[in-house]
Amino acid sequence: MLVRDDGTIVGTIGGGCVEAEVWEAARETMKTEKPKTLHFDLNNNPKYDTGLVCGGTLEVFVEPILAVTTLYIFGAGHVAWSLYKVARIANFDVVITDDRESYANRERFPDARDIYADEYERVMTQLAPNESSYIVIVTRGHRDDMRVLRWAAETPARYIGMIGSQRKTIAIYKELEKEGVSAEKLARVYAPVGIDIGAITPEEIAVSIMAELIAIRRHSPTPVPHMKSAKAAEILKQL
Repeated sequence: MLVRDDGTIVGTIGGGCVEAEVWEAARETMKTEKPKTLHFDLNNNPKYDTGLVCGGTLEVFVEPILAVTTLYIFGAGHVAWSLYKVARIANFDVVITDDRESYANRERFPDARDIYADEYERVMTQLAPNESSYIVIVTRGHRDDMRVLRWAAETPARYIGMIGSQRKTIAIYKELEKEGVSAEKLARVYAPVGIDIGAITPEEIAVSIMAELIAIRRHSPTPVPHMKSAKAAEILKQL
């Protein structure tokens, strides 16, 4: 039995109360993205006795059919290359964008879904991130980071992360707010990007970023500091 996003179904497991409970479980699984197994004893529970039940026990496995997870990486330097490698291991589709063809090319990123070597503004008009998309901004400078973030903040992407220090983040946010980007949209951004594990090398930074993305993708019960929580409030107060 398939349960769609809008609640309609294709197929059946027999109708009645059991199917209703499975439908509820399927709707919950869509939110958590975690499979579950349901057990029903049709012999002793009167609520399943509709006069048509044959008895016995029933086990139903419910799992989500997940949309393809796409990671858009802006920048193709050392951190981006390491992030691409870890992301592919974690089964993300990866799209690479950089304004330098010597960096953004198929030789460096052989398994990337798409590679764009052009001005960021031109590339961004060709991209359409959705609610299942992740965006990580790791360009080579503040100016490029700001250009990409200006666009990213207006997308419905599930995750937006930007590399850099708190000072850099404040400066970029102030400039974007002057241009009319709301604090609400900036509050969605994870900056500095990645979970704080003391990462120093590009490879370690990539692992910290991917850990954050996986925590978001899997609805981790352990809260991921959104824009590093207290720092986020501090940054937004200064705008």
